[in-house]
Amino acid sequence: MINIRKTGIVMLLAISAAACNKFTDRPPLSSITPDQFLLREADLAAYTVARYNFPTHGGWGPGTFSIDNHTDNQASSGASTRWVPGEWRVPQDGGSWNFGNIRHLNYYLETVVPRWKAGTLTGAASAIDHYVGEGYFLRAYEYFDKVQAYGDYPIIRQTLPDVKELLVEASKRRPRNEVARFILSDLDSAISLLGVSAPQGAKNRLNKYAALLFKSRVALHEATWLKYHKGTAQVPGGANWPGNGKVENFSINIDAEISHFLTEAMEASAEVADAIQLVNNTKEDGYNSSANPYFTMFGDINAGKYSEVLLWRAYDATKTINHNVNHYVNQNGGNTGFTRGLVDNFLMANGLPIYAVGSGYEGDEYVNDVKSGRDNRLQLFMKVPGDLRFTDKMAGGNPIVEGNPDIIGLAETRYVTGYALKKGMSYLSAQAEGNVGTTGSIVFRAAEAYLNYIEASYLKEGTINSKADQYWKAIRSRAGINPDYMITVAATDMNKEALNDFGAYSAAQILSDPILYNIRRERRSELIAEGLRYFDLKRWRSMDQLKTSPYIIEGFRLWGPMQDWYKDATGQSRLIEAGTPGKTANVSLKTESNYLRPYRVNLTSSNFWVNGYKWAFAHYLEPIAINHFLQASTTAGDINSSVIYQNPGWPLEANMGALE
Repeated sequence: MINIRKTGIVMLLAISAAACNKFTDRPPLSSITPDQFLLREADLAAYTVARYNFPTHGGWGPGTFSIDNHTDNQASSGASTRWVPGEWRVPQDGGSWNFGNIRHLNYYLETVVPRWKAGTLTGAASAIDHYVGEGYFLRAYEYFDKVQAYGDYPIIRQTLPDVKELLVEASKRRPRNEVARFILSDLDSAISLLGVSAPQGAKNRLNKYAALLFKSRVALHEATWLKYHKGTAQVPGGANWPGNGKVENFSINIDAEISHFLTEAMEASAEVADAIQLVNNTKEDGYNSSANPYFTMFGDINAGKYSEVLLWRAYDATKTINHNVNHYVNQNGGNTGFTRGLVDNFLMANGLPIYAVGSGYEGDEYVNDVKSGRDNRLQLFMKVPGDLRFTDKMAGGNPIVEGNPDIIGLAETRYVTGYALKKGMSYLSAQAEGNVGTTGSIVFRAAEAYLNYIEASYLKEGTINSKADQYWKAIRSRAGINPDYMITVAATDMNKEALNDFGAYSAAQILSDPILYNIRRERRSELIAEGLRYFDLKRWRSMDQLKTSPYIIEGFRLWGPMQDWYKDATGQSRLIEAGTPGKTANVSLKTESNYLRPYRVNLTSSNFWVNGYKWAFAHYLEPIAINHFLQASTTAGDINSSVIYQNPGWPLEANMGALE
């Protein structure tokens, strides 16, 4: 409401045509009146690039490779309140309930599309088509953020005048499946207009394949959300759905909707996977992967040269458009780390889980042993002592290599779990020293389309069809795993997998289908540290079991030979166990677990996560802030007259936690 109620359409963009064709930084602002703007190809390009809102590299905390913190894959020194029922609370104002970018894009489309149809825009016709398509894509992207946050959401297709009655009416939420269909409709418009490459030929701008991949993500998300949350208050028409009696002209056939979205996901993802080849993996052990395209793709200054990359962000230090991601990935632990659950979940190269008889697993007494003979993705993307750090810098003629993980140092640079990230690392010293990194940040890559198709087709058809078989074998072969996935399926023990993986659950039940589980495992292994883990866990409804069985995050096997790494020059251990009288602890108790437990170092009541990750059903969706209800009330100051309804399980009172 707050963002919709702004009047006076004044456009704030003026960029030269040369400056607007790269997804690098936001352009400078100046006041341009509507009748002077959005008339030329360059205007369109400038307007849409300013609305790019993709997660990309920042300093570090906002960077791509830290987004999976606070999941069962990755941990930082502090956890999230989403794992503490009662501590995630309804805000008074703010949150994701806003319409600012949606309004900008509605203005763009309602201004540009009539001019485009009338033929009054100047510039190359194909470029104009492309930038109109970008507008549809970007509106879809903004709406998908809202669906993930809130589920049901108002569908607003135009800018609105500052008339309270109109604004209140427009604030009424529509069922999430309708919003998802609206998103797919916008994406279909985008796909029909976007070129296979952007007008300048670079992958820094949106393109048809990026839109197809995103369409498959949206469709798969909605299909699986409806499937696994079916019958609950989180799904339109389900028991205690808050929209019951409030949403006008509502009807739904859940099974038909699931089928529809699965079909859409299959068709869009196949179009990408059939056209885009996976980058080659030369399959080193991780010591020096500087010539391995699969590794360097994530840390190259020019990500656009890789076939698999569909959209990426470029950086330029000469324009102070840079980041310090590699300062953390290369030089220290970056206040993050892979969890034991993730690391143990990776297969052996022969396709067997580590617990299977004859797997060849060498154990975890040393982190180097953990990687031996494993899925090559673990070998490449987790750094261990002795790994090469730079190819362009030597100390006294000797290579500079990774040391032992610093699990007790400053939080900013700590190796939180002892299992350190290497995905996105550059071997060039200039990229790792300070905050002048310019390695590219991938937004979309084609491997996700392969995974989306495998999952959607299996859920739709109940079998691995020939296309899914082709894609799955391609993913596994690239990862250095036996491509025969049925060897893995036959050796899978779901009770053991459930110890390591939230994705082994849906609706508090361990999956009974090992094929479906291994599809989820493949996704977990391929997409590590790329920011999609929490997205997957929510749509699969994979946290219900935490309501009664909290999960304690663990890292490497500290209490074994590796504890000797933390002795000082006199041979005294620098490790201080939790609860040691008169001292500040820096590690968890050895009597409790052989494995480092980062959230069991502080055993006081001020540590909300001391007893593990817990869950409330309401946490699958965000609470709507109280001010939004007041803004959308038909009687001033009366929250109960609001046309908005709160998400299930959240109260209509600020600073209160979920009702469970």
